[in-house]
Amino acid sequence: MATSHEVKLTQMKEHVQKLGSSAEKYGDATLERFLIDKSMDPNKAAKLFVAWQNWRSSFVPLGFIPESEVVEELNAKKVFLQGLSKSGHPLVILQANKHYPAKDQNQYKKFMVHMLDKAIASGIKGTEIGNEKIVVIMDMQKLAYKNVDTHGFIAGFQILQSYYPERLAKLYMLNMPWFFASVWKIISRVLEKSTSDKIVIISGEKGSKQLIEEVGKEALPVELGGMAKLVLLQDVQVPQLKC
Repeated sequence: MATSHEVKLTQMKEHVQKLGSSAEKYGDATLERFLIDKSMDPNKAAKLFVAWQNWRSSFVPLGFIPESEVVEELNAKKVFLQGLSKSGHPLVILQANKHYPAKDQNQYKKFMVHMLDKAIASGIKGTEIGNEKIVVIMDMQKLAYKNVDTHGFIAGFQILQSYYPERLAKLYMLNMPWFFASVWKIISRVLEKSTSDKIVIISGEKGSKQLIEEVGKEALPVELGGMAKLVLLQDVQVPQLKC
C-alpha cells in the first residue's frame, strides 16, 4: 500500500499533467521540494512547479546563465563559494559592502540565478539528486548607506522563494548595522514563513561562536573565525545544474 507521502507525489504529478506539463524527467526529490514548500498540498505544489518550469525555459533558455551575461556583477567580487559547511551544504558568503544598487536590474536577476545555480551545483556529490541545499552568510561589515539596496534584496528573496523552493538551508546575517534595521523591516514583509524561519541574525561574541559551531571552521574564512581562504564565485568550477 502506498504511503501518504507517495500518494501526494502521485497526485502532484497528475495535477502537473492537467496543467499541460510533465514531471517525467524529474526525480521525486525535486518534486518533494515543491510539495514541502506548499505544505504538502499537491495542487499548489503542481502550480508552483509548472510556474518554475515556464520561468526556467524563458529566463534561463540555455539551462544556465553564462558568466558573459553577468560580467559587471562578477567584477564586484562580492560573492564567495567556500566548499561544504559542517552540515554538508555549500557555503556562500556575500560581502554586502561591495554591493551597489544595480543599474541593470535584468543583469542583477541573472546574476542571482547564476550564483544560486552554481552554489547548489557545487554541492552535488556524484549524481544530482534534486534536493541539494545551500548555507548563506551575508556579511554586512562596513556596510554604508550607498550599499543599501532594498529593491535588490526583495528581488533576490522573490527569486529564491518562487523558483528555488527548499534550496536554502540557512541564512546567517552578520554584522548588521543599526541603520539597516528599518530596511530589514520592509524586506521582512515579503518573506514567507518557510524563508524567515531559516534566517539567523548573528551579533556579538556569542553569535560568532554560534556561527563557528554551526558552519564549521573548515569552510569559514579566517576573517570570520575559520581556517579557510576566501574563494571567489568565478574561480570555482562546477557541473551544470539540471533540476
